[in-house]
Amino acid sequence: MKNDGLLVKFLIWRVKHVSNKNFVLFLAGIIGLIAGVAAVTLKESVHFIQNQLISEFAIENGNYYYLGFPLVGILITVVISRFLLRENLGHGITQILYDIAKNSALIKRSKMFSRMVTSAITVGFGGSVGLEAPIVVTGSAIGSNVGRAMHLNYKKRTILIGCGAAGAISAIFNSPVAGVIFSMEVIMADVTIAMFIPLLIASVTGALVSLSLLGDDVLFSFKLIDSFTASDTPYYILLGIFCGLVSVYFTRMTYMVEGLIAKVKDRFGRAIVGGILLGFVIFLFPPMYGEGYNTIKLLLANRELEILHTSPFFNEIDNVYIVFGFIFGVILMKPIASALTIGSGGSGGIFAPSLFLGGVTGFMFATVLNVITWGDANVSTSNFTLVGMCGVMSGVLYAPLTAIFLIAEITSGYELFVPLMLVSAISFSTSSFFEKHSLYTKHLIERGDLIQYDKDRQVLSQIDLLKIIEKDLLTIQPEATLEQLVNLVRISKRNIFPVVNENQELVGVVTLDDIRNIMFDKEKQKDTVVKNYMHSPPAFVSSHENMQSVMSKFEISGAWNLPVIDHGKYVGFLSKSRIFNTYRKKLIRHNRE
Repeated sequence: MKNDGLLVKFLIWRVKHVSNKNFVLFLAGIIGLIAGVAAVTLKESVHFIQNQLISEFAIENGNYYYLGFPLVGILITVVISRFLLRENLGHGITQILYDIAKNSALIKRSKMFSRMVTSAITVGFGGSVGLEAPIVVTGSAIGSNVGRAMHLNYKKRTILIGCGAAGAISAIFNSPVAGVIFSMEVIMADVTIAMFIPLLIASVTGALVSLSLLGDDVLFSFKLIDSFTASDTPYYILLGIFCGLVSVYFTRMTYMVEGLIAKVKDRFGRAIVGGILLGFVIFLFPPMYGEGYNTIKLLLANRELEILHTSPFFNEIDNVYIVFGFIFGVILMKPIASALTIGSGGSGGIFAPSLFLGGVTGFMFATVLNVITWGDANVSTSNFTLVGMCGVMSGVLYAPLTAIFLIAEITSGYELFVPLMLVSAISFSTSSFFEKHSLYTKHLIERGDLIQYDKDRQVLSQIDLLKIIEKDLLTIQPEATLEQLVNLVRISKRNIFPVVNENQELVGVVTLDDIRNIMFDKEKQKDTVVKNYMHSPPAFVSSHENMQSVMSKFEISGAWNLPVIDHGKYVGFLSKSRIFNTYRKKLIRHNRE
């Protein structure tokens, strides 16, 4: 109570002395600071766990511990999420987008720490996913709950969610520009200059925290060795197409594997099945263990043979066909490993897997190109590895600008900016030709829970159907007499009377127009039953439908009122005029905010 009193006093003082604009800028810096600390903490926690588990592995052996570690990590994660956190994990950024679109930008308080704990365990024990999505969820939850505590409105809370995401990405990669652009491309669909400045402050703050605590020991960085050659442009065009196709494979394989493992209904049974399969995949392909950035570093340093260390194929390290086959197997199996991790109950994201897959794809492409041209191409494998990371990330996340600036900042320069732009654009175009939406948004858009780049539909989607159902209409049974109906007309303020049977099922509708000619006929009042004058409504609505579907039914039927039926039972009526009135109020409020 004492703390609540202090908060109230602070908020009163703030309203008197600090403008909303300046206050949001101040909060953006605080959120960026906290998100940066959280990112560093998560990174160090995962690396500590991994060092404790696998640092002593013998490079010449296929270490059988790989078969068990992922299973243990996923089981611990499921226990924590089921009994302590009481929440489903899944794709965290998808849930953030849902909370912004359908939950007034309010994110559960537990998410300020839950994804850090669960992802540290999942990835530390070998889950083949990344830390970026969990830390974005953490930063976004911090932003949302700070906004809620400060009694800020929906739009301001959304800005702070974006600040948390920007600060998290900036800190984990030491890439402030990529952090801002990621927040704009993925988290916030409608960005104005007023929103842009807080994102900058949060992102810069996150990067400063990372630099202060980690120095150069960031998640992933690389100094360019080879320069870009314009004569390689045709090869980069081909790489862009190839990255786009690999992105489509990643997306569709993820959906398929997650769908298959979801058929195991028991949560612990699903964790056991997924964990065992994941362990087997990692045993055959050790680069799948954890995020995979160490593998990318080996490829960039032309030490590709070392990725076979601790694998069953170590003794075949001198066989070039085995090495190529191994790398190709990594490309094929990475989406499966990531989907098994998330689908079986683990915590993590697809950000790192897309970068990993892109790096291996770029390296494979350049190596094969150099082989089949007998050295005439002589392209840089390190450059193609980096640009491949950009290409697949663009094609999977549908965030082409984020991919471009992330790799540019990782390499501490813009030497590869032209090929990055080229490959990112081609990969995105290729991927979006086959898949209209990204992994983050596909299910939300198909359900009508997320509407991008359409202000009218965005406002319409914010209307809560349950709150505008009209339940004051007086019902009557089909066997009732006209006299009983006339008695209802006398006390009702409406001209629609739902005809409902004893099981609360709607069997028809009677309006005043239907009985106007006979309602005052005393003889017919006693002999005529309601069912003789009722008619079927032109359409039905469910309270679980999205507003786009509801408005489509109004438009097609031409009706101004439609009944709401849930599970066969009559609930009430929806009025088009009330929807329009609610829409107008929300639009005015949205513009004011």
